[in-house]
Amino acid sequence: MQNLRVAVDVGGTFTDICIMDETTGRIRVEKTSSSADPIDGIMSGVEKAGIDLSKVALFSHGTTVATNALITRRLPRTAMVCTRGFRDVIEIRRANKEDLWDTYKDVVPPYVPRRDRLVVTERVDAQGGIVATLDEDEAREVARILKRRNVAAVAVCFMNAFMNGANERRMKEILMEVMPGVPVSTSSEVLPEIFEHERFSTTVANAALSPVVVDYTSRLGKRLQQDGYVRDLLLLHTGGGVMTPKSVEDFAARLAGSGIAAGAIASKYIAELCGFRNSIGLDMGGTSTDVSLAYDGQSRITKDWFIEFGYPIRFSSIEVLTIGAGGGSLAWTDEAGSLRNGPQSAGANPGPACYAKGNRQPTNTDANVVLGRLGTSLAGGKITLDADLAFEAVREGVAEPFGLEPHSAADAIIRVANANMSDAVRLISISRGYDPRDFALVAFGGAGALHGAAIARELSIPAVIVPPNPGVTSALGCLLVDMQHDFSESYLKPANDADATAIEDAFVRLEQEALERLAHEGVADKDVLLQRSIDMMYLGQWRSLAVAAPAPVTDIAPLVEAFHREHQREYNFRRDETPVSLFRINLKAVGMVPKASLAKHEPTGLIPQPKTRRSVWFAADAAVDTPVYERETLPAGFVFKGPAIVEQLDSTVVVPPETTAEVDTYLNIIIRIEGESNV
Repeated sequence: MQNLRVAVDVGGTFTDICIMDETTGRIRVEKTSSSADPIDGIMSGVEKAGIDLSKVALFSHGTTVATNALITRRLPRTAMVCTRGFRDVIEIRRANKEDLWDTYKDVVPPYVPRRDRLVVTERVDAQGGIVATLDEDEAREVARILKRRNVAAVAVCFMNAFMNGANERRMKEILMEVMPGVPVSTSSEVLPEIFEHERFSTTVANAALSPVVVDYTSRLGKRLQQDGYVRDLLLLHTGGGVMTPKSVEDFAARLAGSGIAAGAIASKYIAELCGFRNSIGLDMGGTSTDVSLAYDGQSRITKDWFIEFGYPIRFSSIEVLTIGAGGGSLAWTDEAGSLRNGPQSAGANPGPACYAKGNRQPTNTDANVVLGRLGTSLAGGKITLDADLAFEAVREGVAEPFGLEPHSAADAIIRVANANMSDAVRLISISRGYDPRDFALVAFGGAGALHGAAIARELSIPAVIVPPNPGVTSALGCLLVDMQHDFSESYLKPANDADATAIEDAFVRLEQEALERLAHEGVADKDVLLQRSIDMMYLGQWRSLAVAAPAPVTDIAPLVEAFHREHQREYNFRRDETPVSLFRINLKAVGMVPKASLAKHEPTGLIPQPKTRRSVWFAADAAVDTPVYERETLPAGFVFKGPAIVEQLDSTVVVPPETTAEVDTYLNIIIRIEGESNV
C-alpha cells in the first residue's frame, strides 16, 4: 500500500527528509550530511530513514541545484539570438548598480558573453505587427555557427515578441532542425511581457539552466525508479507550487530559489492550523535568516527578484527577504567602534568557537551558550559544545574591547542580531503597509526558536508559533504544495479604453492553455483551480499592482476601484482622479494534490516534569533559575509560563519571562507575549 509521502530539502550542510504517513498523519524526520552530488545525499538519507520507495505515494523535492549553478556560474555554454541591433540589452541592463556609491564595484557579466550573442534581421512593432519577417538565410547561418561552437542551449530574444512571437517561433524551428536535441527557449513562451531587459534576462537564465536542471531531475528520477518509486518526481518552484520533470524542460529557471520557498509555505500552513490567517515566517539557520509574510491566508508574491544583481528572473515567486543572520554569524567591531553582527559567518566548518574546530571569533551560538539559553549537548547528544571556548571567544572578541562583563557582552551580541532580524521583518511588513501587531510569528529553522520571542516583543507581535520539528520545517513545506503554473498576456491600455470582452477572451485563452498543461501532468479537471488577476497602474507609472479579476469579466469599473483600494493599502494613498492603465493579464493555474492531514493529539492532562534546571540570562543583569524540558515529553494541552527552555533533536526553544506557552493539538508551541493584544 502506498501510504507514505516524502519530502526532501537539500541544504548546504544537511539534507532534511520529512516522512508523513497518510493513514495516521504522523511525521518523522531524518537528517543526513549533504554531498557534492545532491542525489547521493538524498538517496543516503532515504536509506538511513528506512524508506521503502515502493510504498511512497508522493516524493517532493526542494532543490538548490539551479540557484547554485547561477551563483557559481557552472553553466553549459549558452547562446543568445537577438534582433539586429539589440545584442547588448542584457549587458546594458538598467544601467544601475547594487551600490551606487562604490565606484570600483562592477556588476557581474551576463550569463552569455558577447561573442555568443548573435543577431538576425527581423522586426515586430509595438502593436504586434510584423514589420520584417525573419531572414531565414541569416537564421540558418546563425544556427550553423552555434552548432559548430557546440552550444548546449539557446535563448531566442526578439524585440516586441511579447506582442507577437511568430518570428521567434520560426527561429526556434530552424535551430531545432539544425541542432536537434539542444534546448531552445523563446522569450514569447517563457515571459510574454514588456520590458525587454527583464524578458531577455529571464529567457537567458531559463535556457542556461535547462541542461543542468533536466540532467539533475532525470538522474534523480531514474535513481528513485530503480529503488521502487513509480510516481512522478515533484519539484518545488519559487511560485510556491510543484512541477514535474516534463515541465522543468520548458521552465527550468522556475527552480532558481526553490529551496527558500518551502519554508514560507510551511510557516503559512502551520499558522493557519493554529488559527492565524496572518503570519510572518522567521527561518533562521546557521548562516542566514529568511523572512516571509502571509496576509489573509495568502503569501506575498513578487516578480522583482534575482539570484545575481542586474539579471532579474521575472517568474512569480513567494517574496522572501534573506539577511546574513544565523547561528554562525560573527560578532565584530566596525571602524567606528560599533558592535556588528554578520553577515560574515563561521559556517559549518570551522563553525562557532564552541565547536572546538579552531575558530576564536564569537558567534550568535557562542553568545547563546554563554547566556545558558543553549545547552552544551545538541542533536540528541551527537554534538557537544565547549562552553569554556564560547566564554573565551565572547570575552576576547567583545567583552574586553567594550569593557563589559562576559554575560553583558553575550547579551549585546544577541541584541544586535535580533535588531537585524527585526529590521528584516519591518521591511516585509511595515514597509509594505502591514502592522506586525496583526500577525503571528512562526519561528523555525535550527536557531529561529532561540530568538523568536525576543523579536516578537521588539515588534509587538503577540504570539510566536514554534512547529514540532523546527529544524526540518522547510522540508515539511514540500509536502504541502500543489501543482502550479503561471500564465500571462500583455494588455497595455488605459482603463477607459479597455474592452471587457477582449479581456475575457484573453483569460479564456490562458485557461485553455493551463488546462492542457495540467492535463499533460495528469491532473483531473475536478482538481484544477484557476485564479485570475490583472496588473494595473496609475497612468505614467511603470510599477504595477495585481488586482483579483472575476470570471467572467463584464465591467472594468469594479477592477479600477479594487486597484485604488489596493494602492491605498500598499502605499497609503490613492488618486481617484488619476487615470488607471491596465498592464498585464495573469492566470494562476493550480492542480490540487491530495494532502494528508497532520496528526491531532488530544490533551492528556499530564504535567511533565523538567529534565533539569540551569541558570539562564534573559537579560544582562542577572541569571534566572530555569526549568529545561524535553520537547517530546510535552503533551497537547500543556500550559507553562516562562522562563523555560525546551530542548529537542533539531532546535532549542526559549520561552522568556513574562510569556505563557501552550502546546496545541498539533504539538506546536504557541508562546503568548504578555502585554501584547491577541491577533
